[in-house]
Amino acid sequence: MNRAAQVSLLRWLRRQLQQPTPTREHLEAAVENDDPSEVRRLLGDMQFSDAQRRHVEGLLDAWEEGR
Repeated sequence: MNRAAQVSLLRWLRRQLQQPTPTREHLEAAVENDDPSEVRRLLGDMQFSDAQRRHVEGLLDAWEEGR
């Protein structure tokens, strides 16, 4: 589940953040380095709809549970 949650999160981030920005690069690095707390921190300031936020939180929860 851990790797599946990571892959799903990376795919979702790439769709949402289509332009390669420093934030996206930091997020991708945090995912690759197995650091869900850093991903949560980086995403904390981003604006998402309620549905998007729930989706991301669910992916992060699954990732952390699989660690």
